[in-house]
Amino acid sequence: MSTPTVGTAQVFRLPDLGEGLTEAGLVQWLVAVGDTITTDQPIAEVETAKSIVELPSPFAGVVTALHGTAGDTIDVGSPVLEVADAAAGAASEPTPGPTSGGAVEQEAYREEERAGSGNVLIGYGTNERAASGRRRPAVTPAKRGDSAVSRTISPASPEHEPIVREADAGHRRPVAVRSPLVRRLARDLGLDVHAITATGADGAVTRADVLRAAVDNAVDGAAAHHTAANTTSNAASIGDGTGETVDGLAVRARERMSPLRKAVSAKLTRSRSEIPEATVWVDVDATALWNLRAEMAPEGVKPPSITALLARFVLLALEDYPILASRLSEDAGELISFDGVNLGVAADTERGLMVPVIPGAHTLSVEQLDSALREVAASARSGSMPPERLRGSTFTLNNYGGLGVDGSAAIINHPDVAILGIGRIIERPWVVEGEIVVRRIAQLSLVFDHRVCDGGYAAGFLRRVTELIEHPLRAFGRV
Repeated sequence: MSTPTVGTAQVFRLPDLGEGLTEAGLVQWLVAVGDTITTDQPIAEVETAKSIVELPSPFAGVVTALHGTAGDTIDVGSPVLEVADAAAGAASEPTPGPTSGGAVEQEAYREEERAGSGNVLIGYGTNERAASGRRRPAVTPAKRGDSAVSRTISPASPEHEPIVREADAGHRRPVAVRSPLVRRLARDLGLDVHAITATGADGAVTRADVLRAAVDNAVDGAAAHHTAANTTSNAASIGDGTGETVDGLAVRARERMSPLRKAVSAKLTRSRSEIPEATVWVDVDATALWNLRAEMAPEGVKPPSITALLARFVLLALEDYPILASRLSEDAGELISFDGVNLGVAADTERGLMVPVIPGAHTLSVEQLDSALREVAASARSGSMPPERLRGSTFTLNNYGGLGVDGSAAIINHPDVAILGIGRIIERPWVVEGEIVVRRIAQLSLVFDHRVCDGGYAAGFLRRVTELIEHPLRAFGRV
């Protein structure tokens, strides 16, 4: 995973993160140069083709170098950071200049190291607490390009909640942050804690201070927006984005595709190139289902989602049409059928399209499906979905109606052989017994691999799903 370098320094290289991935995107550093870290401590968040994960360090010591900035792509085997022994790191630490308070801050830091604090990290105590086995989270570094930051810690409060103090090497204005939640809030809002006016005890920055600064920032940003927009527009008009032109147009920027987008691109390209797909669709009257849903939960309890109900109907229909939940062998010479269904559910996230999988979905009730769907959707959108939950589907459901569209020519999620898309359920004029009435209508679109079945079989499956939607009580054995 890594090899030692000169003296006691060690280089941590990006390990193989599994799934055959060859690179990862650096989301953010969780440590800074000069920090003392422990074995297995998270040092960075990286984005793979599957999810955002924390990268733990195999070494303990003082961070001497970070390789890359947020947004960079790091290849497997390339250096991530360098670590030296804590003693060596302390010996090589630069002496602060004559700026007021610098010598005091630096000496306090060294006193803490000699006392065993090891540059205490936010939210946890000293080495005594670390020895108990509780892993200490990393201190969020200053933004790239800021001046160096030295850290000290004041004596722990009676509640044993340490205060991390930071002093900017250029200005030496001490800042105290008691809570890791306050620090994370400031980071997420893009605020520098050194620029926030502290009102808490002992000069600590509080949550209210951070929120107040965020509001002030927003007001200032709004005032400057018009000027900034004009500046950007003028720059674009004279083509000074990258200094490059293509077909007579100035290139504004070039952005590398993220690992997730590359993985999605490869999978969809393979699907389009290998699968001779066909599509059948139908408009369905979902009025009865819409009305029944509100009655499916006790008063005060949230009813199951439309997606959960539709998923249950799909699973029932697949019992009669199991070929659509099968797979072809690699050489397409065999049809592999399964005893059950692993249901893939397309989820739109900020990082891109993901298809988390609910294994053994055919065994779940509507309530269990509803719970599972909410869980996988939340995990996918937060970037915490484990890689193993993103593979193994045998049929995919895509409720793109939530995106405000009625239909889509979906691409099959390889190696599945079919995907069912569901559009918006909206009020439309509909003919019922010769009369035009207002009904809730949705469009279902089934894309299937024409190698495994023909249109008649696919249409039969779609008719079965339509029947269950239009007569939902039949799905629950009441009629």
